[in-house]
Amino acid sequence: MHTVVNATPSPISHLSPEQIEELGRELDEIRREAMDSLGEREAAYIRKIIATQRYLEIGSRGVLLFSGNPIAWVVGTAGLSVAKILDNMEIGHNIMHGQWDWMRDPKIHSSVWEWDNVSPSEHWKHSHNEVHHTYTNVVGKDNDLGYGIMRVDDAQKWYPIYLAQPLLNAVNATFFEYGIAAYDLELGKNWKGRKSNPEFQRDAKVVVNKIKKLAARDYVLWPLLSGPNFLPTLAANVVSNVVRNYWTHSVIMCGHFPSGVETFTKTSIDGETRGEWYLRQMLGSANISGGRAMHVMTGYLSHQVEHHLFPDMPSIKLAEVQPKVRALFEKYDLTYVEGSLPRQVASAWSEIFRLSRPNATSSAQTLKILATQGVKGLKKRARATRHIYA
Repeated sequence: MHTVVNATPSPISHLSPEQIEELGRELDEIRREAMDSLGEREAAYIRKIIATQRYLEIGSRGVLLFSGNPIAWVVGTAGLSVAKILDNMEIGHNIMHGQWDWMRDPKIHSSVWEWDNVSPSEHWKHSHNEVHHTYTNVVGKDNDLGYGIMRVDDAQKWYPIYLAQPLLNAVNATFFEYGIAAYDLELGKNWKGRKSNPEFQRDAKVVVNKIKKLAARDYVLWPLLSGPNFLPTLAANVVSNVVRNYWTHSVIMCGHFPSGVETFTKTSIDGETRGEWYLRQMLGSANISGGRAMHVMTGYLSHQVEHHLFPDMPSIKLAEVQPKVRALFEKYDLTYVEGSLPRQVASAWSEIFRLSRPNATSSAQTLKILATQGVKGLKKRARATRHIYA
């Protein structure tokens, strides 16, 4: 069995290779039944969502032309925030996954869709669809796991810089769309050799041009159209983008960071079978409980477990297959990680704070060691505790 989970004890030690492959066959059957049932109901849903988002954005921008009025500002800003979230989560993310390619509609095909986000769709599809969904929660392979700036696993070596990761995560949340664009460019990896790398220069130019285009629209054109209400409209656009960033960041954190979600070693993908890939998605994802509005506003990433099992399955089908997937968790004695949005956000942030410190070291212990021994004392503590997981 190739799957190696970075956890003590292993949550899959009771499964045989034969059971894992049977699990894979059962999940294949769930996927086949769902995809074979696609039809006009699903097509009508995505068309309705797109129309709703567009009317909401146009209406909100129209209201913001009168943003000097406090009521108009609040209504317009709230509406624009929701419109941007819908564009990002339920529409853009899912269309670019190819969830609606079966419709053969050239307007909403994954090959042509561009979203309201500074990260170009082609860059995002590579880093997200090809990398993240292939190497889900594999430390050192899945860059979505910590975005290359955070410690995300107990077995990772601790460095003093990780003390700042809660702050870095907060900054990343505020400017999330720009962080994703930098991440898609692998900016940290390519920065030193940027001047001699024509491919990076080309990709960076595409990102810069898109940033300019969206900034001109949100921070120049629409405020100018508001005439004397230039500044309130400018503020409304800034706030709606930040709200969208916080929401998206929170939802994504809930999918892979809460307590109970497992991470994996690089060796887990060596010779990995179909069943083992499925198992890794099940153990490496977490859901958000809630009603229909929550599911739509998260782009059904509230069903992150099901989405990672079936990335190209239309979002609304994920809720339909959830009971069958949950039944398999119970059948194979696996933990189905799920909780409310506040609970999952709090759990993810708790993990980020915990992993910012050396293993098995509380906040009080960290402060005491820093006060008495300095950073050298924390390094010593990290060396002394790493063996617990390494």
